[in-house]
Amino acid sequence: MSDPATTPGHAAHQKIDTSVPHSARIWNYWLGGKDNYPVDEEAGDSYTAVFPGIVTIARSSRAFLRRNITYLVAEAGIRQFLDVGTGLPTADNTHEVAQRIAPETRIVYVDNDPMVLAHARALLYSTSEGATAYIDSDVLDPDAVLAAAAETLDFDRPIALVLSNILGHIADYDQARSVVTRLLAALPSGSYLSVNDGSRGIDPGFERAQDAYNESGAAPYILRTVDQITAFFEGLELVEPGVVPVPLWRPEPGAPAPEPIGEHGGLARKP
Repeated sequence: MSDPATTPGHAAHQKIDTSVPHSARIWNYWLGGKDNYPVDEEAGDSYTAVFPGIVTIARSSRAFLRRNITYLVAEAGIRQFLDVGTGLPTADNTHEVAQRIAPETRIVYVDNDPMVLAHARALLYSTSEGATAYIDSDVLDPDAVLAAAAETLDFDRPIALVLSNILGHIADYDQARSVVTRLLAALPSGSYLSVNDGSRGIDPGFERAQDAYNESGAAPYILRTVDQITAFFEGLELVEPGVVPVPLWRPEPGAPAPEPIGEHGGLARKP
């Protein structure tokens, strides 16, 4: 196994504030991870008291990502990943899933959270045949993300861009679309885009709980309509079954019958 490369930035010097809840740590708590604090558990429990289904959404999102990566490596032949807004490590991180199938796979993670940076070495431990790197950067600066990613990834070969539950953190929808467009523009033909985010129009209970969370003063996460999520894939070739509730995206054989939830996702190829 080889050590990761880590690109430091301003977040490396920020103090981790354990006095207020943080969305990445709350999400980690819902996934069953250990990288959270009592304040995050309290906030997570308060949310689940209003909407218990959030745990299902969090875990279904992670399972969707695992199936996406498996398809990309095993069926589409992808050997490079740019995972933006990766969050805290849990089970089945992108490099773990990809390198189990193809040890030579190269992965770049991007985040700007100081706690994620503190756990970067645990997150990025790679096979000797492949490579991982961590970029301390902001999704709102796609040019900086791309420049740093080019130190590890070959932009003349297809790359899978992974945006899992990150675009909802960009409050302005047009800005979110612009970020996706800029990142995709740098990728060659044959690359892929994977997106999943919380959605409106499926579960009113989820919408009420998230709206209340956003009004609490915490960093907001915006639920978007299915049409808005689908529009992120404009100009790309959607992989069947298209943009659907994440449990319905290519469920594993023998799994319990999936049900729609307020989290939609899809995968598409750049022509």
